[in-house]
Amino acid sequence: MIDALAARVRAAPPRCGGTRLVCIDGPSGAGKTQLAVALAAALGDPPLVHMDELYPGWDGLATGVARLRAEVVAPLCAGRPAAYRRWDWARGTDGERRDLGVPPLLVVEGVGAGAAPSSSLLIWLDAPEEVRYRRAMDRDGDAYAPHWSRWATQERGHFAADRTAERADVRITTG
Repeated sequence: MIDALAARVRAAPPRCGGTRLVCIDGPSGAGKTQLAVALAAALGDPPLVHMDELYPGWDGLATGVARLRAEVVAPLCAGRPAAYRRWDWARGTDGERRDLGVPPLLVVEGVGAGAAPSSSLLIWLDAPEEVRYRRAMDRDGDAYAPHWSRWATQERGHFAADRTAERADVRITTG
């Protein structure tokens, strides 16, 4: 599967200025990060942006999407270098700056990644809710448990408004 996705990425034209933008989206616990890391490795390790670095906390899905558009996508579409400040979850504030430059290929993964306009490939990843919940708790445990429901509410609202799954070039269900 990774080789086939990598071939699709290589064949896709850049639509974000000179950058091929690959977006991997879907609800929490679907496996987006693992897929993104594997795909990036197959593509020669281009920059990989995790949406977790853009959300300003547990209620920040919409703000994270806005930051992706303004700080990463808009500059790249204009042929300018992109950069953003990573969210420091422990301190509850912006942390270090991450400069992306103007890469020929950029992979963005996480809830809301697919809202980025000008993507060369949008991948939707999903899994049954019980599988996603188990994965999220295995991954983040007690840090995520009290926030699962309110984050899921933000996801549902975002995905309904954005129609992310419907717009996806590729849909994958994990289990």
